[in-house]
Amino acid sequence: MIPILALFPCFLPQQNKTAVDNPIDPNELICKNKFDLAVAMQLHEKPIHEIVVAIAKSFLGTEYAANTIDAPGKEQLIVNLQTLDCVTFYENSLVFARCIKKNTMNFEAYKNELQFVRYRGGVIDGYASRLHYTSDYFFDNEKKSVLKDVTKELGGVPWKKNINFMSTHPNSYLQLKTSTANVDKIRDIEDEINARPKYFIPKAYVKRIAPQIKDGDIIGVTTTIDGLDCSHTGIAIRVNGKLHLLHAPVPSSKVQITELPLSEYLAKIKKDSGIIIARPVEP
Repeated sequence: MIPILALFPCFLPQQNKTAVDNPIDPNELICKNKFDLAVAMQLHEKPIHEIVVAIAKSFLGTEYAANTIDAPGKEQLIVNLQTLDCVTFYENSLVFARCIKKNTMNFEAYKNELQFVRYRGGVIDGYASRLHYTSDYFFDNEKKSVLKDVTKELGGVPWKKNINFMSTHPNSYLQLKTSTANVDKIRDIEDEINARPKYFIPKAYVKRIAPQIKDGDIIGVTTTIDGLDCSHTGIAIRVNGKLHLLHAPVPSSKVQITELPLSEYLAKIKKDSGIIIARPVEP
C-alpha cells in the first residue's frame, strides 16, 4: 500500500520533504543502533572477545541472504547489515567490536574498519583483493593483527589440501564467469595459499579441545569438498557450559545458535571435516 503522504507530497512539511529527498541509509541506522547498544552495555570496557559475542547476539533473528556483497562492475565496499550470510555475520560482529574497543563509533569509522578487515592489506584493488577463502581471511588478518590463528596451538594437525575451488568453478562466481583476468588473479592467490603450511582440527577431536576455545573465537568449518577450505563459518559461544556455534546457517533461515553442541553439530554433517579457529586480537 502506498502511504497517503506519498500521494500528496505538496502537503509535506519542509523538514519531512528534506528527509524524503535524503533518506537515511538503513544500514547506517542499524550501525547507529549497534553503537547505541554498545554504549548502553558499556561494551568498550570489556575484552574484545566478549564484545564480539554481545554484538553477534544482537544479530539473532536477522534474515540470511547469500551473495550480499557481490555486484557487477568495479570492486567496491558493499555494506549490508539488513541480511547476512555466514561470513558477513562474523565479519560484521568482529568489525563492530573493533570500532567499539577503539571508541570510533560512527558510520564512517565502521566502513573504514570493514574495508580494512575484508580486503587484503586493507586495500581495495579489484575482485581478487577481497579475502574470499576463510583460511586466507585468517592469514591476512593475522598479518594485520586483527586475528590470531590458534588452530595449531589448540591441537591442530597438518592439513594437506589443494585449494582451487574458485578458479576451477568460475561459473559459480559473478565476477569470475565474466572475467578471465579475475580467474587468473584468483589462481595466483590460490597458489599462495597452497604454499603455506596449514592446520585443522578434525571433527573427532573437537569435543576434546572445546574447553580451550573461547567464546567469541571465529570458527571456520573445514570441508571434504574438493578444492575448498571451509564451507561454513560462525562464532563460538557457550550455552549451559557447552560449546555451540552462533551462525547464519542457510537460505530461508535466520542468525541463530546451533541446537546441538559444536562437536555433535559437525558429526551430523558428512561433508564437514573439522574446524580452524581464529581469535580476535585487542586493537
